[in-house]
This record gives sequence, structure tokens and C-alpha cells, in this order.
Amino acid sequence: MNLLLTGCFKYSEEQMQALRSLGYTIYFMQQEKKDLPLEASEVDATVCNGLFLSHDIAKFARLKFIQLTSAGFDRVPVEKIKARGIELYNARGVYSTPMAEWAIFRVLEHDKQGWFFRKEQESSRWTKYRGLREVAGTKVAVVGAGNVGQEVAKRFQAFGAETTGFDIHTNDTSGFNHMDLTENFRGRVGEFDVVVVTAPLLPSTRGLISREVLLTMKQNAILVNIARGGLIDEQAMCEVLDERKDLFAALDVFETEPLSANSPLWTMENVAVSPHNSFVSDGNNARMFTVLYQNLKSFIEQ
Repeated sequence: MNLLLTGCFKYSEEQMQALRSLGYTIYFMQQEKKDLPLEASEVDATVCNGLFLSHDIAKFARLKFIQLTSAGFDRVPVEKIKARGIELYNARGVYSTPMAEWAIFRVLEHDKQGWFFRKEQESSRWTKYRGLREVAGTKVAVVGAGNVGQEVAKRFQAFGAETTGFDIHTNDTSGFNHMDLTENFRGRVGEFDVVVVTAPLLPSTRGLISREVLLTMKQNAILVNIARGGLIDEQAMCEVLDERKDLFAALDVFETEPLSANSPLWTMENVAVSPHNSFVSDGNNARMFTVLYQNLKSFIEQ
């Protein structure tokens, strides 16, 4: 069975051998935009990320298994995959820990004025800052109560915050004190000190954080986006953040990436920009390989 691997994941020789021992013949391509190392019609399974952005899935006649190294499904033709009965898996749970840690880091960095103290240190100035804030006692909304959202909520709970999850269900969910429907988020956004966006990008969630939502946010609220840039109306956000200096936004994802050098977000005092980096961690490789190995093992044993 032919397995196509791409450079979206860095395999050790031991990991490659483990996959071969399952019975796969492995073909590797570093860049997914380049030519395939075999005919598309000969691929039975693949571990990839954006492979089908550059290669027509219709040409993969034998394809029956896709393992993504991303948590989101927005870079693959999901409806075509479903129609053909192809098994599709994502990186569920792989990046939850580093992303959740990133969310709490950005909030603490702002509340404890990490940037201020670093600048003062660089100038050898002994300057106290009297406006520090606590996470304890705050109300935190997590938009998207999936794997990442749950890990985010658990960490805020550990700091003494009250957490509310917004999703397509209101079932009791680990990490959350309360649950509500995503459709009710717009009407409740003004209640929260912190809003963390972890929802998938779908037609129903695109632009969820609109101008109206941003204008309605609580005084001195913090917005953290570690999901997808399209969940926020970026133009509206730039305008509102320019008007409302009290708001703070920690943004790891953007509508267009890389973020244009001309974007005003780079230089706004109330914005923290990072280059889609919140998922990075020294623990990811082991977790990702465990996920893809078990899925590939189950597939070949069918």
C-alpha cells in the first residue's frame, strides 16, 4: 500500500521505519506544491496539510485515507472527501497544550505588563508599575469548546477565573463553569474580561468577531485569537482598536498570512502580534506521530 508523506511533519528514521513495518511503501515529498514522487492515481494514503490546495484530489483515484497534521479542516475539500468515503483524520489534541499555554501566557503578559518591565530592564530603570491586574476573579469566554478550548478553560480555571464555553451544544464540558450556544455569544460578549477564540473556521463562524462584537466588549477586555484569522473581521478590528485604546488583542492568526508589513496591527500599542506560532512545542512531534501511527495502523489492518 502506497503512503505519501510530506514535509509538513519531520520524521525521524525510527519513525519512518515504524511506518514501513506496518506494511506501507513510503513516498516522500518535502514541499506539497511540488510534483508528486509517484502518480496521484497510485496513492492509497497520505499524511499532509495543504496537499490538495495544489493537487486535484480527483486525480487520486485510489486514495482512501488522509491524515492531516493540522487541527482544522479548512485546507482540504471536505465535501469531496466525504462523497468518496475517504477516511479523514485531523491532529486532534496534538496542539491543545501549547495553544492553551499560549493563551494564558498572552493574558498574563498583558495583565502583569511584561513588555513594560522588559523595556525598563533594557534601560536599567527601576520603575514600579501600579496598574497590574489579576486573572483571578475574571470572567473568561472561550468561543469553541473543543479540545483546544477545553485546555484553555482548564488553565484559566486554575488561575481562579470563571469560564464560559460557547459551542453548538450546551453539554457539560471539561474546564467550563458554564456552557452556552455560539449563537448567543454576540449578545453576551459584554460580560467577559477575556475572550479566547478557538472555534473552527466555518461559513457559520466566519467574521464571528464583528465590529458590533468588538464595540460591545467590556471595558479593558482582552481578545485572544489562536484559531483562524477569518473568525475576526480584521478591517473592523483595526478600526475599533484604534478607537478603543482600552481593548487589548493578542493575535496569532490573520485573514492573510504572512501579515502584510503595511498592516496597522504591527504598530498598535494595544495589539500583540505573533506569526501563527502558538501551536509550536517540543512535545508536538511525539503526540503527532502517536496519532498518525495509530490511525495508519488501524487503516491497514482493516
